[in-house]
Amino acid sequence: MNNNDLVLSIPEGLPWIDFTREFDAPVEAVWDAHRDPELVRQWLGPRGYEMHIERWDFVSGGGYRYVHKTEHGDFGFHGTFHTIRDNDLAIQTFEFEGAPDEVAIEFLRFVDLGDGRCRLEGRSIGRTVEGRDAMVESGMEQGMREGYERLDELVVTAAATQV
Repeated sequence: MNNNDLVLSIPEGLPWIDFTREFDAPVEAVWDAHRDPELVRQWLGPRGYEMHIERWDFVSGGGYRYVHKTEHGDFGFHGTFHTIRDNDLAIQTFEFEGAPDEVAIEFLRFVDLGDGRCRLEGRSIGRTVEGRDAMVESGMEQGMREGYERLDELVVTAAATQV
């Protein structure tokens, strides 16, 4: 394992998931890749998925809706951005439209590690343990891993072009 591997903690019997992922890019670059819908479209989700963003209002009180189009069908997601603090914190709800009523609240902290590196620290709290477990069993870990690999590629490429 290297520092840039996705680390998940899925505690048995509790309705949340904790995760961390480091990037060889400054906080500002990783933050911007979460804020800018054109950049989000390039990395969020597994490889091979086409993403259509209908709404991405990344401000406190804003909201979002997007659809992943795959050979297996379309998968919609939506939520509300509750708290957005530049280069520091994003708190949002997250709902997969294929599992209505299983809304999660997600906390994502952006930590500056110095030397042009940063770490994301997140917690996703589901309504029920069963809902959280269904999300995990749906392939969530692979989707997160591939999405963060894509994000890493995006921010490292952007940093290289700015040198």
